[in-house]
Amino acid sequence: MYHFFVAPEQLSEWEARITGPDVNHIVNVLRMKVGERLMISAGEDWEYLCEIRALSREAVELTVLEENADVRELPVEITLYQGLPKGDKLELIIQKAVELGVRRVVPVETRRCVAKLDKRKAEARVRRWQAIAESAAKQSGRRVIPEVALPLSFSEALKEAEESELCMIPYEKAEGMEATRALISSVEPGDRVAVMIGPEGGFEESEIQEAQERGFTALTLGKRILRTETAGLVVLSLLMAETEGR
Repeated sequence: MYHFFVAPEQLSEWEARITGPDVNHIVNVLRMKVGERLMISAGEDWEYLCEIRALSREAVELTVLEENADVRELPVEITLYQGLPKGDKLELIIQKAVELGVRRVVPVETRRCVAKLDKRKAEARVRRWQAIAESAAKQSGRRVIPEVALPLSFSEALKEAEESELCMIPYEKAEGMEATRALISSVEPGDRVAVMIGPEGGFEESEIQEAQERGFTALTLGKRILRTETAGLVVLSLLMAETEGR
């Protein structure tokens, strides 16, 4: 069933209203008709089964049939700080990270990043990345749309992550899977978790040292070297498996 997001003010007790770009998608792309049903979310706590009662170019008017409080979001708030990869790899990373429950994705310019974005290009890219996050949230039945932030420098990302209860940075020279398991299992419901992933060239040792001085724990993801588009998704999968339903 199709899933859409609305602002809280677009929802009353038994009625709802969809506006904006989703109207064109519903009317002209999906070609939905009066009487068809869809799901909407207006926050992370509830979702609503609705029936279309009127269609226009400006809005889709809905009747609320049922409400559901089944928890869909992870009990931890995860921010993925992703070193800027080459090409369109970040689009795949964002899509899969949203499916795995991430709350924010922050592109990070590290010293070994090949990809560089000026402010004008960054703003345009972020608009596209945010649209990908929204689409992935709809597809996976999320109750919230994760935010894709403007790129930060490595130092800016470290400073922002200081507010998190747990900060981890996978590093190919780290050792000890038991330590990785212990770190993942230490996450508690309500925690804010920061995950820092390097670009294709990895991190410089000075960056790892700087991150550790700012509260990050270096961890191993095994004896194999993972690509940048794989490493973050592995960590998110481990966190999802550890915290889902807690």
